[in-house]
Amino acid sequence: MKVVLSTLNAKFIHTSLALRCLKAYSEKDFDIDIAEYTIKDPAMNIVADLYARNADVIGFSCYIWNIEETITVIDMIRKIKPDIKIVLGGPEVSYDTTGWLERLPQVDYIVVGEGEETFHHLLTELSSTCKFHLVFGLAYRKEHQDGRVEIIVNPPRPKLDLATLPSPHRFAEDVPSLASRVVYFETSRGCPFSCQFCLSSIEVGVRYFDMERTKSDILYLIDAGAKLIKFVDRTFNIKRDYALEIFQFLIENHRGCVFQFEITADIMRPEVLDYLAEHAPPGIFRFEIGVQSTNDLTNEAVQRRQNFAKLTRTVMKVKESGKIDQHLDLIAGLPHEDYNSFRKTFNDVFELRPEELQLGFLKMLRGTGMRLDAEKHGYIYMDRAPYEILGNDIMPFSDIVRIKRVEDVLEKYWNAHRMDHALLYLVERVFPSAFDFFQQFGDFWEGRGWQKIGHQLEDLFSRLWSFLSEKHSKQATEDGEVWSLDVVLGLMKLDYFLQHNYKPRKVWWDFTMDKQVLGSWMKRLAERPQDVSEQFAALGLGDKELQKHAVVEQLPFDLKKYLAEGVVSTEEETLLIVIYSGGGKSDVREAQFYTLPLIPARQA
Repeated sequence: MKVVLSTLNAKFIHTSLALRCLKAYSEKDFDIDIAEYTIKDPAMNIVADLYARNADVIGFSCYIWNIEETITVIDMIRKIKPDIKIVLGGPEVSYDTTGWLERLPQVDYIVVGEGEETFHHLLTELSSTCKFHLVFGLAYRKEHQDGRVEIIVNPPRPKLDLATLPSPHRFAEDVPSLASRVVYFETSRGCPFSCQFCLSSIEVGVRYFDMERTKSDILYLIDAGAKLIKFVDRTFNIKRDYALEIFQFLIENHRGCVFQFEITADIMRPEVLDYLAEHAPPGIFRFEIGVQSTNDLTNEAVQRRQNFAKLTRTVMKVKESGKIDQHLDLIAGLPHEDYNSFRKTFNDVFELRPEELQLGFLKMLRGTGMRLDAEKHGYIYMDRAPYEILGNDIMPFSDIVRIKRVEDVLEKYWNAHRMDHALLYLVERVFPSAFDFFQQFGDFWEGRGWQKIGHQLEDLFSRLWSFLSEKHSKQATEDGEVWSLDVVLGLMKLDYFLQHNYKPRKVWWDFTMDKQVLGSWMKRLAERPQDVSEQFAALGLGDKELQKHAVVEQLPFDLKKYLAEGVVSTEEETLLIVIYSGGGKSDVREAQFYTLPLIPARQA
């Protein structure tokens, strides 16, 4: 019996841990192949490839991000191979299982919950006695003698003993692509919390894999070339000693591999943070932290225990170490969170300056308490995956649409880190809050129709400049200080230059420096580099090298003083010098900038 395990990943770089767990458990008894695609692949291409594999059984791993595309593939397969057995599994079909079998008559079986043992038992019955009523955790159709078809949902299977499961990380066919794809890894299953918007709240208790097997698998992956391993544990740091042992092991054996974890920040122990601050090499760890809301009433309503003060201390301590990037998550549309309340939540979290702030919208996942209690809060939501909300009693659709605009520019600008200097100036000194900046800019973006067209890097800069120059030529801040567009423009120029690895061929603003003046600056920088700094002089760049690898721009304020002290001073102007790759003896591999103080032209 030929078996193919398949899924449609969100992106090519993603890999399916679920398929590998199923194959590892059953390959000793059955001929199993893995076939991974993406949700962007044409359905015809996917079906053609699956058809060529000539399987007797095809199993699909289903999630909210791929279920509708998977159904399209299933429809086509059933038509061209009427006798094939089609099996679904995964979190999307493990709830409302009867409803799925009613909606999808082309599907033969659904594996509910943990699938390793259930799927193996199903294959055993398919290849022998077909006594499906014995397969715990299975849903299927039973045809009676009178022609009546009944949907049967067997009792759930007891939780697996994780110590009995074979490793899903030892397939030779995975090795060639390990360096270019994300490896998903679990050290535990289950979650200790009961957040009502999350599927993990349904499973009670946390189980752990054997520590020595975990370490052995991680070493194997690193040795085989893995570059990014994402731990899928719902709360990696729930057991202090376990997490600390893994952290220590990874620090000692990382060899350049990067590791990402989901952590609960307000329970992170100080001694763990101290250990990471002292011993973790910069850049090898990334933390994903679900904040979701800072509204106490909201958190209580969704049974989410969270101490934001402790969370803040953890995030800031990690940030101060400079070792670990942090990705913080928010959910718009939770109970008791209206537009103004969410604005406060956003600003509370943005104040922590995470490297990435993901703004998501509540999804009414099948099986969750939020979906069961949807009417209580007046929720309306999409009938099909991803079941995103369209509104509730206190957050109408119009507010959701506005917050969508915040999400759009937040992703393009802050999370992409394309102009951090300019953005921080704007949110800290110009606009009432970070949320107000992203909201006003998002509204402007939408009003111009830019959401309908693509953009290059320079477009992002020119569009922000259009917004600022049209809407905010001059504005008094809360403390009475008047800010000038010239400062923002100077910071945007710095950010633009730093976005390039090589000298840019064009700029998005009008470069007004005369060619003769530019040439004289290059000559002075070559002849008197010590005027800039000892570090700049040590580069040893001649006139020709500077012409080839450097850009200069005159800024009407003291950039060095602003970056060091946060003070905007126009007593001195600045010559900004940016050096790019290939810059002579220094072998510069990325853009580096220097400043030269100038006497303002009005005082000359």
